[in-house]
Amino acid sequence: MADDGFKYEEEYVTNKRGMKLFACQWSPLDHEPKALIFLCHGYAMECSISMRGTGCRLAKAGFVVHGLDYEGHGKSEGLQGYINSFDDVVVDCSNYFASVCERGEYKGKKKFLLGESMGGAIVLMLHRKEPTNWDGAILVAPMCKIVEDMKPRPIVITILSKLSNVIPTWKIIPTEDVIDKAIKSEEWRQEVRNNPYCYKGRPRLKTGYELFMASLDIESSLDKVTLPFIIVHGGDDAVTDPSVSEELYTSAQSKDKTLKLYPGMCHALTSGEPASNIDIVFSDIIKWLDERVSVS
Repeated sequence: MADDGFKYEEEYVTNKRGMKLFACQWSPLDHEPKALIFLCHGYAMECSISMRGTGCRLAKAGFVVHGLDYEGHGKSEGLQGYINSFDDVVVDCSNYFASVCERGEYKGKKKFLLGESMGGAIVLMLHRKEPTNWDGAILVAPMCKIVEDMKPRPIVITILSKLSNVIPTWKIIPTEDVIDKAIKSEEWRQEVRNNPYCYKGRPRLKTGYELFMASLDIESSLDKVTLPFIIVHGGDDAVTDPSVSEELYTSAQSKDKTLKLYPGMCHALTSGEPASNIDIVFSDIIKWLDERVSVS
């Protein structure tokens, strides 16, 4: 599918566990891409619809963009909304992104990661897995630590761990309507609610446990982050705490690091804000990318 200066394509790939995973690509028409960008979507979301705005904008700006729906997410196989192993998700992304980078037409191109919310955690784990493999990362309201007053007591963690092995797929973790908390635009709220590929039930037990343990894991290694990065985070985000992004910015060893906090903006910065706010966020992201692509 070609439209408005870029081309959109889809494919299915098979992971090492024999599951079919959905992948998609946005690429600029009529000229060589500046660099590669790999998308890591948030929990319960997917790439082709909920991140299409990101793919389109970056392709129009001259980048080739690849996205992968995780197991149990979007159009990929697996029980919807279920994460059995966060490590498996990271490995699936790593293997697919590596296979894309091996394509001949991308030889010598710089490689960037872009992660939204839970996808930010995946980006940091991909970086830790291969510290020198990436030329930079865009972290959009990243999930990288549980704020202190939200951490469950040790006994609760122990119970959650045991239950997640007995009834892993049960949807019994209480939660508020994250769509209302995350998205300011009513039009985008309805689009997400009407998107059959976005999971909207309560978090499954094993999923919740895996997300919690991944957050603790990342929190313990914020000072080991070394790659260039930009964090963009809404000042009024009620899903991931902007103060945690400030802590990542302060703790990271990266010599090239940027933090952009947007007062009054919420969690879904790249899709759920008024158009003028989204323009501001993407202007900062694309400027940051262009400056790093231009450096040999």
